Amino acid sequence: MKPLRMHHVGVVLPTVEQAERLIKLFGLEVDYRGYVKSYHADLIFTKYGPRESPIEFIIPHEGVLTRFNGGKGGIAHIAFEVEDVEAASRELEAQGLEMLEKEAVEGTSDIIVNFLRPRYSEGILFELVQTVGPIDRGEQN
Repeated sequence: MKPLRMHHVGVVLPTVEQAERLIKLFGLEVDYRGYVKSYHADLIFTKYGPRESPIEFIIPHEGVLTRFNGGKGGIAHIAFEVEDVEAASRELEAQGLEMLEKEAVEGTSDIIVNFLRPRYSEGILFELVQTVGPIDRGEQN
């Protein structure tokens, strides 16, 4: 696999208000908000800056993510950008590794994603992200 560029860091939080407090505390700017049907979660992406990748704040409404870290939330994953998420997944599977999903799922309207099961990556959940369309920035701040 060729060297990967970090796309974002995903942080699970129980409420939107907590995400907004962190955004304000660190002087971050909201790039866009979205909803991930596959995981029943709202999200807020912060903007790319000259020296950093964005943070994705994930606010789950149901499912396993609501129980993440005992329901308190925390750093959930590190995401890498790939040109073809299915090809990257097959490359990892050819090494005997397993992906979380059988095939890539829709993230927001602009990306599809899959995750390497953390038992193969020192307990860290890594997401593979492929951009498939323009970001829908219709719901600003």
